Amino acid sequence: MLNSANALLNSWLYLVPNFILAALMYTLLGRALLGLIVGPDSMNYIWRFFCRLTDPFLALIQPLTPLAAAPVVLWLFGVVWLFWLRVLLLAIFLAITPKPG
Repeated sequence: MLNSANALLNSWLYLVPNFILAALMYTLLGRALLGLIVGPDSMNYIWRFFCRLTDPFLALIQPLTPLAAAPVVLWLFGVVWLFWLRVLLLAIFLAITPKPG
């Protein structure tokens, strides 16, 4: 029991960034779904929160998407980029984790 608790504590270098990336990914997905209901200049506090949280990441990936793409396409591309970042993080973590035995 102590070994598994110790392993969980030692894996915080993976768990914390993975949690942050997952939260951002699902927030982008929520923004895409909410964008179907509310307008882009809505004063809804949930919409403004989603925009404030995801806009810095969208500014990073915007040069990677075509300029003619609609905003919802950019948001969905962001979800895909974050998914692959999480997969890459897992691969790196598995590569650097010592194997038992």
